Amino acid sequence: MELHERIPNNVNLATNPKLKRALEKWQPSYFDWWMEMGPKKFQNEEVYLRTTVSVEADGWTHYDYVKMPEYRWGIFLTPMDANRKIGFGDNQGKPVWQEVPGEFRNQLRRLIVTQGDTEPASVEQQRSLGSTAPSLYDLRNLFQINVEEARHLWSMVYLLHSYFGSDGRDDAEDLLSRRSGDADKPRMLGAFNEPCNDWLNFFMFTMFADRDGKYQLLALSESGFDPLARATKFMLREEGFHMSVGESGIGRIVERTVDLMRIHGEDNVRKNGGIDLPTIQKYLNFWVSLSSDLFGGEVSSNAAVYFATGLKGRHAEDRYKDHQCLNNFYPMKLVVQGKLVDQDVPMRHAMNEVLRNDYLGECRRGVIRWNKILGDAGVPFQFSLPNRRFFRKVGSYADYYFNPSGDLISGEEWQQKKDDWLPNDGDRNFIKSLMSPVYEPGKIANWIAPPKSGVKGLPLDFEYVRNI
Repeated sequence: MELHERIPNNVNLATNPKLKRALEKWQPSYFDWWMEMGPKKFQNEEVYLRTTVSVEADGWTHYDYVKMPEYRWGIFLTPMDANRKIGFGDNQGKPVWQEVPGEFRNQLRRLIVTQGDTEPASVEQQRSLGSTAPSLYDLRNLFQINVEEARHLWSMVYLLHSYFGSDGRDDAEDLLSRRSGDADKPRMLGAFNEPCNDWLNFFMFTMFADRDGKYQLLALSESGFDPLARATKFMLREEGFHMSVGESGIGRIVERTVDLMRIHGEDNVRKNGGIDLPTIQKYLNFWVSLSSDLFGGEVSSNAAVYFATGLKGRHAEDRYKDHQCLNNFYPMKLVVQGKLVDQDVPMRHAMNEVLRNDYLGECRRGVIRWNKILGDAGVPFQFSLPNRRFFRKVGSYADYYFNPSGDLISGEEWQQKKDDWLPNDGDRNFIKSLMSPVYEPGKIANWIAPPKSGVKGLPLDFEYVRNI
């Protein structure tokens, strides 16, 4: 581990002068991007952050105060397994690739660029949230996620610079030139261009969009291109924290809402500064649907190619018996002549849906935990995931209208009822009205309950961000 390098890394960067120079040339542009698009107004504060110093168990859980621009961004891959073989597709059983196979160069580059584009996008989406943080604890967690997403960008840039020549260097520059929500040069995927300008959106994003990120990384960690697999495996260690912030954050909102219902009555939650349960459900519907789009179309020739070539597998590929998927099918409901019809899709073309199905199953377990809070309090309301066909903008359902139960409906019915299912301007304005910062140690905003415990066993009144 080169601890004193300008770019901390465990990939022996010092032994590759050409690559080192290229990355050091990219580095100033990265810092310019961070200062322009990273967390607004908080670049000089000291934040109690976890910082990666190595990939070993005790090396990526080092905590200390650091100013975010001084965070140890760098390149970390899990150790190489010399005996690893490709686990699926037409190349199953062959040694994994340490260099890019020429015939798969374009597909592999596309996968890396798409994954890389999501990392800075989320930082851009969340850059103003520090100004309305409900507590110093939550502010610190926001910044932890931001610096880790920015470090994940480094992993993808390393791969582009290392293995794709001038094309990769151009791609790395483009990762810093696109902007979330920009009309002329937006981020590549729809959910990463949506505003994330309040903390209910933030918790939903980290619960659902970051969970998509987990499943994309799980699929890429199976890749026959070993450097990509090793990079994503280390990224997955950090992704779990991002999702826990979302799931626990929503749970804390639900706890506070239940408390306000008990004190003031079910119909008076908003009047007393809380977020009512139907509004939480609307935001849930919105982010689950947008995040489902991130998996791509239900029937996908690209997914088939990625699987066949060994570039992108399934989550936990070892659990399957058939790693070729040449003669089996995946059942789906697709729209044919205006009706939902059962169809069997060749399995390789259904790989996006296989991954989405695992994702939705995990999302459902989170919803069950929120519902337990309601059930334990005797509240009859129950949250639910919308059907995977609801409010889709990508894939087989994008040109049709569905209600949250997945029933095909008319455009007229959609227009009449969409405000009952998705956040409307009134909902957004109300949530915005609640967003006032609470920076005093130990204090917390009225609309959310405190966490059960602080970071790494510290108390809630610890000064997680200094000298605000």
